Amino acid sequence: MDNYTSALIKSIHQWGGGLNGRPIDTIYLGGGTPSLLYHRLPNLIYEVKSAFNVAENCEITLELNPSTSSEGLLEYAKKADINRLSIGAQSGSDSMLKTLGRTHSVKDTENTVTTARKMGFNNISLDIMIGLPRSTSETLKYDLDFISSLSPDHISAYMLKIEENTAFFAQRETLALPDDDAQAEQYLQMSDYFESSGYDHYEISNFAKKGKQSRHNLKYWLGDDYLGIGPAAHSMLGGKRFFYPKDLKGFINGSSPLSDGNGGGKEEYIMLRLRLKSGISPKEFKNLFGNELSAEFMEKCRIFKKAKLIDITENNISLTNKGMLLSNSIITELLECEI
Repeated sequence: MDNYTSALIKSIHQWGGGLNGRPIDTIYLGGGTPSLLYHRLPNLIYEVKSAFNVAENCEITLELNPSTSSEGLLEYAKKADINRLSIGAQSGSDSMLKTLGRTHSVKDTENTVTTARKMGFNNISLDIMIGLPRSTSETLKYDLDFISSLSPDHISAYMLKIEENTAFFAQRETLALPDDDAQAEQYLQMSDYFESSGYDHYEISNFAKKGKQSRHNLKYWLGDDYLGIGPAAHSMLGGKRFFYPKDLKGFINGSSPLSDGNGGGKEEYIMLRLRLKSGISPKEFKNLFGNELSAEFMEKCRIFKKAKLIDITENNISLTNKGMLLSNSIITELLECEI
């Protein structure tokens, strides 16, 4: 932990000198379980503030697992000026958490949120997973009610994805996962539930109360610059993408990031913006790239509109909730058009 933190601080100062005082208005400690850094958090944020021009109203997010959170951790988070928490709740069922291999209980989630609120954290995001083994509309309703009962300011919702080289992948044939149609129904049920509860469905997987969208994650979808430091961290600065190898020892020993090509082109704009409820702005597209969206592209959008997968207004082209379910296929078809 100490060696990693030292390497992180060294990289932070190396990068800080290269951004020429450019303002930083979001900081995100995430990927893995950064709450394990515990008492090191205040010094880590202090070093970021000493290396970069950090805005006074900076959004500073800490990801944490309810099983690794405690009042002591939250006190260190307060000292570090962390003002947003992203908590991996995942489910309101202890048996499902056990099936998922999570190390926390439902009570751990409740206690974490309650303690954080008492300590003055007023921007809390909860993660929920859908499409879980043996899940139904009824079990999903139970999870949605649980998440809602904690009154989070923000909710990130993900469909369970079985990745190779995981315990789930080895037992995938016995998991009794809902089929594609059932997963689609769960997604629409969840979307309707949170929207009717006052949350803005501002991105395919994200819901927020007014003014509580993740300012940091919006940068990815809006094509803004961002800098990632640490093993497997990705960045885009000045139209260039790069990343650190997924190698902890290498990072501690001073490995440099690797190039990942250029970013910010037309295709990327369409792919990322269609994840957002606000969608594509034809006017902004022309301002950025110097040409109108092609007739072929617009005709394809109109076909998707007839199928109720896309909404088209004077100012925006965006996916409907049903369209969000098929976003990969829709985006792929649109990108086959001349743009």
